[in-house]
Amino acid sequence: MSTFGRLNSFRRPYRRTLYLAVVALALLTACNLAGVYLLRALFDVVLKEHRWAYLWVVVLGMPALAAMGGVFNFIQAFQAGMYGQKATYALRQALYARLQYHGFEYYDHEHTGNLMQRLTGDVEAWRMYLSQGLISAWNFLFNVGFGLVVMFTLNWRLTLLSLVFMPFLGVSVLRFDQLVRPVYSTIRQAMSRLQTVVQENIMAVRVVKSFAREPFELEKFGTANQEFGRRNLVAARYQAQYIPLIQLLGNLAAVVLLWQGGRQVLLGRTTVGDLIAFFGLLGYLTGPTQQLGFLVNLLAQASAAEQRLREILETPDVVQDRPLAVVLEPERCRGHVRLEGVTFRYPGSQGRPALDDVSLDAPPGSVIALVGPTGSGKSSLVNLIARFYECREGIVSLDGRDVRDWTVHSLRRQIGMVPGETFLFSASIAENIGYGRALTTREEVEAAARMAQADGFIRELPDGYDTVVGERGLGLSGGQKQRIALARAVLYDPRVLILDDATSSVDLETEYEIQKAMISAMAGRTTFLIAHRLSSVRRADQILVLDGGRIVERGRHEELLAHGGLYREIFDIQFRDAASLGRHVRGGERQGGS
Repeated sequence: MSTFGRLNSFRRPYRRTLYLAVVALALLTACNLAGVYLLRALFDVVLKEHRWAYLWVVVLGMPALAAMGGVFNFIQAFQAGMYGQKATYALRQALYARLQYHGFEYYDHEHTGNLMQRLTGDVEAWRMYLSQGLISAWNFLFNVGFGLVVMFTLNWRLTLLSLVFMPFLGVSVLRFDQLVRPVYSTIRQAMSRLQTVVQENIMAVRVVKSFAREPFELEKFGTANQEFGRRNLVAARYQAQYIPLIQLLGNLAAVVLLWQGGRQVLLGRTTVGDLIAFFGLLGYLTGPTQQLGFLVNLLAQASAAEQRLREILETPDVVQDRPLAVVLEPERCRGHVRLEGVTFRYPGSQGRPALDDVSLDAPPGSVIALVGPTGSGKSSLVNLIARFYECREGIVSLDGRDVRDWTVHSLRRQIGMVPGETFLFSASIAENIGYGRALTTREEVEAAARMAQADGFIRELPDGYDTVVGERGLGLSGGQKQRIALARAVLYDPRVLILDDATSSVDLETEYEIQKAMISAMAGRTTFLIAHRLSSVRRADQILVLDGGRIVERGRHEELLAHGGLYREIFDIQFRDAASLGRHVRGGERQGGS
């Protein structure tokens, strides 16, 4: 178990269960060995000496030993299975907890399919070794150890002869282990890639069908599937080479011992009962040795899985509480946000920084609008406020304290976010709206939905608020999903509200209704409004125009229009396109009417 390093901590609390399984296995071995002595007595005492009174001992002893062995076998199998399940449960919980608290930087570089494979296939490989591999190892030790002791008492010459073959078996097993262990590591990697292809294909099924790329996706899956199969064939080839070799060596040992034992019986140096008992015991030596291939197989798979599981457990969190971090009390949070000289570059990025010397002041209750071209740094800015990424240059503060001085949980409890890409869980609409709060009433859920202009269409659904939405919110329009996300943020009741292009998927009429509803929702909250439609930001207390990670303009709507900079250019483009579209539509209507 020293192979598994840190993973051992998950099995130690349950080691008593393993000890009970090992004790039961030792008693099972003792029952089997006692059966060999009864077999010896049958030939040398009952049949040879005609002491028929002992026949009842043999006849009654055999089923009694078989019954006791069955009980001990059940105990060891059940306890070993319980040991593996409990340790695996603890490991899986720890892995999932680590994934919950890993930051955005971790998920920026990890594929979902890879993580799924680790939590399922790799964890299962570890469980199989705990439940079956460890017991197989103890079974080998007991059978070989106890078997050799009894074999020496029966016939030390034949025992020494049988040991001659053990080094050859040992070398074959070690060679098999050296070859197959790295192969299973590559098999795990190939399986992760295969799962990633499947997961991405399912997630992007609408894109695939929109572009009629089914043949391409089939080819991509076929390539990953072929690679996975090829690596498994390499492992199968090694098994086909070495496992029969190990079994052959065991059978050769049996043949040599049969020849030598037969000579000893003919020469009167041993009895038929001793020879039969010895060969019964020989299975305790050669059988477990031949099973070493299976044991090595389990160990190789578990060892390969262990390396991948440790990566999840040992990857440090970039965003975590400082030693002296303070809890941000909800009733004391005012929502005053400041950025001072913030420069931020995404980990691994070699280009220009996402934010370059950005400063702003958002007093409590103010509405700050962020506009600018795609990639100008708008989302990066709000991500730093919630500490989704860590700010390393400059200061991001909330209520006069660096956000790093607040505990992460209490900080994010005061920040509500509606992202541009809305995600809904496979649950009822009421559960999706109430997701941010552990305890909430139906009245509160409905009030939040009315504020987000979602109550009307929700009540028209088959089961109203109890309607279960499909995976990722399928079954609802983009605008409906965003209004549910808005309701979820409103019910969360944060002091800082971040709307990341939250009205991008709704029509102009719905956008107007949502804007009216959000006026009351934003009251008393510091709101950051990221918008591509400038119609959404006219009432903002301050509009920040970003370009290339820098704030190039700031002011109110009328001031920026009068300034004639980038904001004016965006405004002219949007409203020129809107006017052009209106003329085109009216022209089409006249043609259609004629």
